[in-house]
Amino acid sequence: MNKDYEVIVVGGGHAGVEAALASAKLEAKTLLLTLNIKMMANMPCNPNIGGSAKGIVVREIDALGGMMGIFADHNPLQIKMLNTGKGPGVQCLRAQEDKLGYPKYVQSVVLNTPNLDVIEGKVINLIRDDKKVYGVILEDGRTFKANATILTMGTFLESRLLVGHKVIDKGPEGEDNVKGFSNELEKMGFEVVRLKTGTPQRIKADSIDYSKMVPQYGMEGPLNFSYTTDKIHKLEDQIVCYLLYTEKETHKIIRNHLKDSAMYGGIVTGIGARYCPSIEDKIVRFADKERHQLFLEPESIYNDSMYLQGFSTSMPEEVQDKMVRSLKGLENAVILKYAYAIEYDALEPRQFKPTLELKKYEGLYGAGQICGTSGYEEAAGLGLIAGINAVLKIRGKEPFILRRDEAYIGVMIDDLVTRGTKEPYRLLSSRAEYRLLLRHDNADLRLTEKGFKLGLINKERYEAFDNKRKNLTKTLSILQNTYLKGTKEVIEYLDKKGYPNFNGGLTNFEILKRPNVTYKELLNFVDDLKDIKLDDEAIFQLEVMVKYEGYIARQESEALRYAKAEDYKIPERIDYLKLEGIRLEAREKLNKVNPLTIGQAKRISGVNPSDIAILMLHIKKESM
Repeated sequence: MNKDYEVIVVGGGHAGVEAALASAKLEAKTLLLTLNIKMMANMPCNPNIGGSAKGIVVREIDALGGMMGIFADHNPLQIKMLNTGKGPGVQCLRAQEDKLGYPKYVQSVVLNTPNLDVIEGKVINLIRDDKKVYGVILEDGRTFKANATILTMGTFLESRLLVGHKVIDKGPEGEDNVKGFSNELEKMGFEVVRLKTGTPQRIKADSIDYSKMVPQYGMEGPLNFSYTTDKIHKLEDQIVCYLLYTEKETHKIIRNHLKDSAMYGGIVTGIGARYCPSIEDKIVRFADKERHQLFLEPESIYNDSMYLQGFSTSMPEEVQDKMVRSLKGLENAVILKYAYAIEYDALEPRQFKPTLELKKYEGLYGAGQICGTSGYEEAAGLGLIAGINAVLKIRGKEPFILRRDEAYIGVMIDDLVTRGTKEPYRLLSSRAEYRLLLRHDNADLRLTEKGFKLGLINKERYEAFDNKRKNLTKTLSILQNTYLKGTKEVIEYLDKKGYPNFNGGLTNFEILKRPNVTYKELLNFVDDLKDIKLDDEAIFQLEVMVKYEGYIARQESEALRYAKAEDYKIPERIDYLKLEGIRLEAREKLNKVNPLTIGQAKRISGVNPSDIAILMLHIKKESM
């Protein structure tokens, strides 16, 4: 079978799904190649979507017209808004998904998407010359040609599972892996790196004594990732999670068996994520801590498996038995699946352009863990951008690149392609210098216009968004240009809120800025606002825009100041190694990254302001 496509996506994980769906939605003839159709969008680790920074990425994917938010809203087991006691810049949604139900729903969407073919097969090589990739070669001899090829192989590339000193030549959850392809990538001149992640045990639900643990409930209300979802999640329909802690005996067992773990026994060669360490790594690195927090979370309504979050390990199975049963409530635990570490190959991310096309070969893109990331959400965000840019290039249009002040997705891609990573990259709110601009609530205001112009947001959805945006603008204008009268009712209201002796002279905007004053309460005194329809989410957005006005304005001003550097383009073909006046270290770093703009060049570690000044002089001289 030999069939031509515009876009080929290799891999059916979260990156591959978003890339393929975006490409197909943009009316490009698309092929998705996966090892096992029934494992598309599988969740080999914790089946949760969202969390710190990650939840905002899912909102951004949705605001651009991607699908992960809709998938996550379909039937979550539990959902809650995190960090509600903190500022809006770090609030984010997290949902415990159904490990079996989630991928089943995703597969039903993918397999019924126009312009998208899905075929099982293992890619072992690329059809290419020394400058461009034209398609893929499968293990069984089939070939498929395309204008663009997107690699999203996740943790399957030369993967192996590690349990104690036992090495299993397989991919996640014992699935078939991809062998030999890394060698082909190295032949093409790419730098391949070795990374590591892991997953903890799954415990049989009815073997657990939950009375010794602290229940963790979800939240009730219209908590959804997608702006198109209108669903109320009732608390009684959500499944309870549980908090527990490691014990002194747990730490003793781990210390006594460190030499038996793959990580400390010399078996592991890949670099693991600092922000998601194994339990033995926690015990060694934080030796002064008497206990570590763990969570038991359900995997599915279709099985009786509980996920022991925070207890990832590469210890032998017999040691894991002792470790698990040392925990309160798990004395009689039945382990359904043992924990393991997994090593896999990835590409050093500075080899990618901000479009996620690889620099050395035209028509070859990457997304997900092959770019050095970790997490379903990061993978989906990269997949969406790769799919968009592959189609834009085929159509001869300008690339789609998000700035750091526009989206967490922009922060992630810039971090990867500019700074690189030596470990699986995980998004954190602390990575974003403009996080008050990149909030959960305002992803639509930031990105839906862009999604509509790309063709991923339909007219009906865009018009609903535009109507909301106009209502917010109108409301803000009224608040800024009307004054609250000092009536008896107003004086009594403000007195109760801790603002006595009100005698007028303040705009409604200034009144709403005050803590404890809410928009819904203010409506009682401002007739001009009563005919404007704002739902609860829009009201939350409005209150954040008003109450944090000064902080938001400061970040917007700072972003604007740096925008000039982001818009200052660098010619593609500069031989940095021959640029006189720039330090050798800076020349080598610039040559490796090959930045697109002066803004990107400034963020390269090892490049100083004096180097940038000389670079700008060179560009001006060449353009004269």
